[in-house]
Amino acid sequence: MKTIIAAGILALAGIAGSATAGDIIGGSNLLDAGRQAQLERWLGAGEFNLNNVYTRETGDTSVDFHAAANGKGATFTLLEVSNSVGESFLVGGYNPQSWDSSGGWHTTERDWQRTAFLFNFTEPAVYRQLLSSYVLPSQGQFQTFNSAGVGPMFGVGPDLVVTGNLDTALSWQLSYGNPLDEGMSIVDRSIGGQALRVDGMEVFSISPVPEPASTAMLLAGIGVLGLIARRKRRLLG
Repeated sequence: MKTIIAAGILALAGIAGSATAGDIIGGSNLLDAGRQAQLERWLGAGEFNLNNVYTRETGDTSVDFHAAANGKGATFTLLEVSNSVGESFLVGGYNPQSWDSSGGWHTTERDWQRTAFLFNFTEPAVYRQLLSSYVLPSQGQFQTFNSAGVGPMFGVGPDLVVTGNLDTALSWQLSYGNPLDEGMSIVDRSIGGQALRVDGMEVFSISPVPEPASTAMLLAGIGVLGLIARRKRRLLG
């Protein structure tokens, strides 16, 4: 009987936990469950919830981006962009630090700090910060640039940046990815930092999937015990 009760409690607790796993809170036009699972694999930190803290609206500028995204801790930025020949791409970046409207470069002197990365869902591909073992140890230390006059900016290339009007993006690989690909775009692999039109932009803060609360587990256990007691009364009656 104890085994049955324990199994029932664990089963109900498992259901309660899985219901919130990997949620996209606030909705998204760019993300779905499959793409979120890919972000989880690239980050390698288990399951997490994504909270939509910013979706670009017509007329927005970098001031609006910073007002929404600053101080939110680690974030994913997603961009839907198109190039001069009309090809569309879904790209973005992971910033392990909070965005800010001032302060300039967030630098990462140590390799263990270089955990930011860029990604391209369309290929798919991931581009991580260069480590200090490269011939130019400082090349990968420029993680993000923080200024009210520019949108999200990764790397000194810039490897990926959205301009102040949030309508144009550029990518010139330098601080992220294979150093032999210097000057290439992480978007369409073109050379020379060609301008891209930004068709959509969303920013998500990251929160861990909550463990089942002890109260919920207790209530589940009580529910199982009540069910067993009712069945026992029917059998004895």
